[in-house]
Amino acid sequence: MKPAMPLLLAGAVLTASVLGGTTNSAQVGTSTSAISAEQFERWKRELSNWGRWGPDDQLGALNLITPEKRRRAAALVIEGMSVSLARDAETEKAIDNPNPYEHQMLGIGADRFGVTYHGTAHTHLDSLAHIHDDGVFYNGYRPDPDAVMKAGGHPRNSIINVKHGIFTRGVLIDIPRLKKVPYLEPGQRVTVQDLEMWEKATGITVTAGDAVFVRTGRWARRATSGPWDVSRTGLRPGPDASIIPWLRARDVAVLGSDVPPSSAPSDVPGQSGPVHDFALVFLGVHLFDNCDLEALAEAAAARNRWEFLLTVAPLPLRGGTGSPVNPIATF
Repeated sequence: MKPAMPLLLAGAVLTASVLGGTTNSAQVGTSTSAISAEQFERWKRELSNWGRWGPDDQLGALNLITPEKRRRAAALVIEGMSVSLARDAETEKAIDNPNPYEHQMLGIGADRFGVTYHGTAHTHLDSLAHIHDDGVFYNGYRPDPDAVMKAGGHPRNSIINVKHGIFTRGVLIDIPRLKKVPYLEPGQRVTVQDLEMWEKATGITVTAGDAVFVRTGRWARRATSGPWDVSRTGLRPGPDASIIPWLRARDVAVLGSDVPPSSAPSDVPGQSGPVHDFALVFLGVHLFDNCDLEALAEAAAARNRWEFLLTVAPLPLRGGTGSPVNPIATF
């Protein structure tokens, strides 16, 4: 299905190398788009992937990761050097981590972990059973809430569908590097203009089946300024709603960031996390929340390589709305 709405692109021309020149960061990607509630509702019809891979599909945009895409991704490995995209398990309670990992030693050689992994602290993968729109999940799945609770999970769209893992090309879009700052400030939005400027500067074009990771520098800022409220009702940097048609047009298979990928406050009336929620419900795009992209950014910059092999496998939890994960980038 082709999107009926035109992409909201802000025209811009780079006059210096964004990665190594003297571009004025104050002039890069400063515009934001005002998306009306009515336009957002139209996108639900015009950009939806429902039915694209059949009425019973539960994989969503992961269908875009074809065998050929996997072979091409494998060919990106030259050095065999790998980098984790996961945050170390956070065990200390903070304003951005109300539910820390629980760790208990059961014996000298045994222990247990417990975690409420959804939220703004722990690196995890959201399944297509995580977010709904008025009770309806991706591809029209409308469960009975009582039945789901009684059964202990979802019969459709759960994380069990990703049991065999994700193996594709990963692309890092490093917005602070684009803007020549160490990190974005709370509430600062990432626009389509930013994404396309990064593509032009690096020569990397996002294509069908890619896993795209948008770095805001959230963890770099936390290291210098301490934790802050990055919830939907707080302030966090991240993509604004203008990127939704871009995600659909580029056929992004997976989207990740160092925050849950939506800026806060929201730029769409009545929507608290427009990019995050639209991607899961209408595009069928699985999401990596709260990745730690600092080591990846350093490794990519040292090599001037912004593409890599991404591998990850969630816990095979039947009925689950997601899973803690440790994504790996290999160069």
